[in-house]
Amino acid sequence: MTQPFPFSAIVGQQEMKQAVILTAIDASIGGVLVFGDRGTGKSTAVRALAALLPPITQVAGCPVNSAMADECPEWAEITDTSLVQRPTPVVDLPLGVTEDRVVGALDIERALTRGEKSFEPGLLARANRGYLYIDEVNLLEDHVVDLLLDVAQSGENVIEREGLSIRHDAKFVLVGSGNPEEGELRPQLLDRFGLSVEVTSPTDIMERVEVIRRRDSYERDQAAFLKKWRAADTKLRKRITTARLALPQVRASDAALTHCATLCATLGADGLRGELTLLRAARALAAFEQDDAVTLGHIKSVAPMALRHRLRRDPLDEAGSSTRVARVLEEMA
Repeated sequence: MTQPFPFSAIVGQQEMKQAVILTAIDASIGGVLVFGDRGTGKSTAVRALAALLPPITQVAGCPVNSAMADECPEWAEITDTSLVQRPTPVVDLPLGVTEDRVVGALDIERALTRGEKSFEPGLLARANRGYLYIDEVNLLEDHVVDLLLDVAQSGENVIEREGLSIRHDAKFVLVGSGNPEEGELRPQLLDRFGLSVEVTSPTDIMERVEVIRRRDSYERDQAAFLKKWRAADTKLRKRITTARLALPQVRASDAALTHCATLCATLGADGLRGELTLLRAARALAAFEQDDAVTLGHIKSVAPMALRHRLRRDPLDEAGSSTRVARVLEEMA
């Protein structure tokens, strides 16, 4: 079986890797949108998540990965309630997927003829407490986008057919990747991503050479390559676990909150979701760096990825959103 390319072995793309790590520390940050050129490691980074993230403890027979037996939905009819450790789920949502495949399918005939609820869980059930990955997210069909918006907002998947109702937890981090040349993302879905990252092909020759060298080594002798990078991935996993435990104790002073609000107001970010995401991402970064309080440095570091996709288009300013964020950051003390 082919193992994912090690996360620590990915060359460059520091902002993308940082965004993924921050959502692993604090899932409430929201999803990650990765837009950029083809062949820049977008899907490779997401595939590497499965091997990088700490495992979750769940009920062995629960189809929605519940942490305790009393959290499992009634329709699941659990027979094995023992607790086991399994890899954090990273579930692919393919283009052209049907609604039943996403939310799950009710057996209406069995319900009408036998009076029994029969439910086949979908991708949202499998992704609970993990990641839901959508490649070419900007090409996703509108009706599937609407479903994801509803579930992302509520954290619960509800299926209602012919008077029958099934529901289960569906709390996941949404990760989307795509090429902006192939179409823009609907504003409603764009706003649901906590962080947005832009990736480009490296221009430095030596960096490109290193990408080729590592990929070639991985393909020629996968076992040896995985062994070489196992220690680095293990170290990173431990840092994520430590940061998760430290996160509740990280302080955010009034000054830090003022910095967040001032930055968003100056940039003209819509609503207050930008401030909240900025604060959560800065706090997660502080925890990752083993700092006990959020500083202006943390806020500046995560501001581009937290805000660039929340800015209104300014017809009098031809600069891109990343440039506008950088310009304001330079003016902050």
